[in-house]
Amino acid sequence: MYHLLALSIAILAGLMMTRVFKPLRLPAVTSYLVAGVLIGPYVLGRLHINGLGFTSQESVQALSLISEVALAFIAFSIGSEFRMSDLKKTGKQAFVIGIFQAIAATLLVVAVLFAIHLAVPEKLSLPQCLTLGAIAAATAPAATRMVVREYKAKGETTSLLLPIVALDDAVGLIVFAVLFGISKTLVEGQADMIPTLLNPLIEIVLSLALGALMGFVLTQIEKLFNSHTNRLNMTIALVFLTAALSMLEFHIGPVKIGFSSLLTCMMLGTVFCNLCPLSEDIMKASEKWTSPLLALFFVVSGAQLELSVFRDIVIIGIGVVYILTRCVGKYYGARISAKMMHCSKTVQKYLGITLFPQAGVALGMCTMAMALGEQGNLIRNITLFAILVYELVGPLLTREALTKAGDIVAKSPEVENRRKNRLAELQAEKGKNR
Repeated sequence: MYHLLALSIAILAGLMMTRVFKPLRLPAVTSYLVAGVLIGPYVLGRLHINGLGFTSQESVQALSLISEVALAFIAFSIGSEFRMSDLKKTGKQAFVIGIFQAIAATLLVVAVLFAIHLAVPEKLSLPQCLTLGAIAAATAPAATRMVVREYKAKGETTSLLLPIVALDDAVGLIVFAVLFGISKTLVEGQADMIPTLLNPLIEIVLSLALGALMGFVLTQIEKLFNSHTNRLNMTIALVFLTAALSMLEFHIGPVKIGFSSLLTCMMLGTVFCNLCPLSEDIMKASEKWTSPLLALFFVVSGAQLELSVFRDIVIIGIGVVYILTRCVGKYYGARISAKMMHCSKTVQKYLGITLFPQAGVALGMCTMAMALGEQGNLIRNITLFAILVYELVGPLLTREALTKAGDIVAKSPEVENRRKNRLAELQAEKGKNR
């Protein structure tokens, strides 16, 4: 009963917070995260009323299955961005820029955090440096799309931006699989370098293979149904099944055989969207079905934020350094690679700014980082803190960058007047009908 009540309170709190933040025109994910903090153990949870928010971190962890399912659908939707028909149009510019800026952000964050590790090793470990560096590669496609659609942005910068944010997360997932695998090995104290190097590579290969197989299976099964509803139900069931299979783990000697659920489900979405002619319609329907699930995921993620960790000025400093270093890596990584690919000076100057937002995939990564035990707490809190900052500032910077790049054009006074007059006419007609 209490879990069900907590779920309903979480969704309602997230939705109500979007109304509070509506005048500020902030993305919904920010509202959900803030709502999670408010109903979490450090605010409303202090009343110790079961069901009315989360009274402890244990009560939040009890909903871990929600996070696993939500992550599967986040990765599945990312895979839909890799349709071959769309990738052929963007050319190699988006491919090179997407990979270069993601790796640049990772390397810069790892280097700077490693320097902090050498100065205060008791505050920041090497596994934490590597994992945070991997998370730095990811961008938030949802926040970027929102700005592009809201302002109907069109132009050279926008045409490169959309495929880059999709590729960016794919690169981020691969980088995370490698660095997080190394981090887990370091935490577990394994000295043998063979499994240290092989485990992440095996995980990537097996994840892509399992995702491709399940994508092919899903495409074939979809042919057995004529009802759009049944196709949607089958898609949801296969995503659940793929997520469950990706949790399998076993050992062959010193080598661990495992999967990355994010990478597996992303490959599932990629293969399905390229093989199934009805995939676009099914994807859109799936996004509507998963909307409350993702809202709940973000609220629960906000509730996991341990505010007590920010009593330590060193931890706050590490979070600020992570945020600034990632922004520098993204901006100059995009600028240098855009210049290498002979993009216009406008693209070189403004593209990097549009890559600052960070949300869904990064949240998934920091959730997976909890496998590091106590060291995962710092990673999760710094990531959530950074996401709050990025989601507050990132979309605003994206809008300004696209405006300066000429991709967002302000509506003329004549257009605004015509819209106002049309609205007045419609209201007058409604009044007459009554």
